Formats: sequence, C-alpha cells, structure tokens
Amino acid sequence: MHPRPLTKTLVGLTALTSILTGCSAIGGDSADLQIYSARHYDLEGAFGQFTEETGITVEFITGDDAELLERLKAEGDDTPADVFMTVDAGNLWNGARQGELAAIDSPVLDEAVPEDLRDAEGRWYGLALRARTVTYNPAAVDPAEFDATETYAGLADPKWKDRLCMRDATSAYTQSLVASLIDLHGRERALEIVEGWVANNVDILSNDILLLEAIDAGTCDVGINNHYYLARTLEENPDLDVDLFWASQEGAGTHVNISGAGVVEGSDSAEDAQRLIEWLATDGQNAFVDANHEFPVNPTVEPEPVIAAFGEFTRMPLNAEAYGTLNADAVDLLAEAGYK
Repeated sequence: MHPRPLTKTLVGLTALTSILTGCSAIGGDSADLQIYSARHYDLEGAFGQFTEETGITVEFITGDDAELLERLKAEGDDTPADVFMTVDAGNLWNGARQGELAAIDSPVLDEAVPEDLRDAEGRWYGLALRARTVTYNPAAVDPAEFDATETYAGLADPKWKDRLCMRDATSAYTQSLVASLIDLHGRERALEIVEGWVANNVDILSNDILLLEAIDAGTCDVGINNHYYLARTLEENPDLDVDLFWASQEGAGTHVNISGAGVVEGSDSAEDAQRLIEWLATDGQNAFVDANHEFPVNPTVEPEPVIAAFGEFTRMPLNAEAYGTLNADAVDLLAEAGYK
C-alpha cells in the first residue's frame, strides 16, 4: 500500500479544488485508499466499518459527478484517487469510456451485482439502487387513476391538469428519467410525453423534499420522487399525507438509477480498492445503503424496514450507456418542450 495524501496533490489545482464540498479521513491522516465521491451522505459509517474489519484506512473527497470526473482527467497519472464513486450510471459509463476506470476481474462482484447494474468489462459496479417513481396525496388521488402500464406517460393525460408537481430541468434525476424515456419510446414519443406534462401546467420545484411537502399540503396531487426522500420524510413525519405508487408495473417497470464505483486506472492501491468495492457489495451492503434508505443491489441482502414497507416492485432494466449518451438529448428535449 502506498498512502498518498490528497492534500499533496491538491497543490497547483486551485481551480479544481473549488468544486470540492468535503474531505474526510478515516483511520489516519495519510490513508491507504483515496476516494473521489459524488456520493456525499452517510459515507463515514460504511468506510469506518470497512476500516475496522480490514485495517485499510480511507480518505475521501466529495463533489459533483461530472466535475470529479473532469478532475480525474486533469490529474492524469498523478491523481491520488484509487476509487471513483458516482450517484449516476451515466457518469460511471462516461468514466469507463474515457479510460479513467480500470477493468478488474472479480468473481465476488460478478456474483453480487446483477448484470445490468455493472460494466461488462468490470470497470464499474452498481452498489446502491434508487427508484424514481410516482408519489401522491391519498386524499386526492385513487391509485386506480394511474396508468399501470405507462405511468410516466400517463401523467400527460389532461385529467392531471393543474395537479402535477415535478423537479426542474437542471436536475440529474429529471434528465436521467427523460433519457430513459427516449431510450424506451424514441425521441418523438418522449417529446410528446414531456409536452403533455407541460400542457398540464406542471408545477416545477427545486428539490424532492419540496415536492413531498407540496403534495402533503395539497398544493399538488401527484409528483415524481426518488423513493428514499419519501422514506426519510416519513421517518421524521409518519403522518405525512403522501403515498408511493410503483410506476409502470404492467409495462417496462419503474425507472431506477444507481450509485456505484470503479477502480481508478493507474491506482497503485488497486488491490485494496477492489477489496473495498467487493466489501460494499457484500458484507458492507447494509452499512452502505440503509442509512439513506436505498435498495441494496445485491439480491441476497434485505432492504431496511422503511423501504421494505413500500412493497416489492419490478424495475426498468438499467441501460447505463443510454443514460450517458442520451443525457444531452434529454436536456435538449426538455428545452424544446418548454419544461423549465
């Protein structure tokens, strides 16, 4: 192991360091593993448990997915990073495509992570699963009103006029959902769907918590949320008047995305980096996903009780390449539809 403090490499990278939102060390100031993570929540507990079980110390910095990828590229062979962790499949795919992630051979990960949640060449692996589905106020909506086959498209029906609230166009969640609709239906049909949301006077809000509060208050009847925001809010307020509907269960399934990681190309701690990712996908799954109410990717691991109460659902197969290649198209489509 060759500890390489992040602070040493930060010298001369003033512009890039401005993107960082945090830097933490677990197990010492000069850690064995350096992690660039777009995942900024609940890392200390999982990494601390990993260090306790293995003796391998971890240091991590957090920032935006795309910006951390640009940092990796700018640092090149001098990067101190051993692991790149994102909250979006498209950015993992882009990291691999741009040569920033190393291919690894891991029967452990091949067994633990479903095939569509990992790279075929072993350059990245999904570790946590989040579903973006429909939420509603049960006092205002009968779930039988939803289109069980094409739920997202069904929200373009005029019966939902003045009843919808959704995230803004700059949200990665919105862009990822629309990219998946382009992949699923083609651009023309996806544009019709988004134009239908706009025609229904959708109320655009800046975050998922505001969406849930608006539904609870009766400002709107229906929204599209990441499931874990509802779980978090219900934990704080069990009386919240918001229920969850698993979208498109008689069709393509509910849209999902992943938080995942890969070993950085050229890492001189690649063996330990692989060991960390393997641990996060197996013995460390609950430590990694439970606090944020995400679903484990490993089908042998049970979800924590709050999200287990949402019931089982069929997810839309994840196409990381589509999420990566169609993101720009999704942004253009949202603008063309007049979605703000």
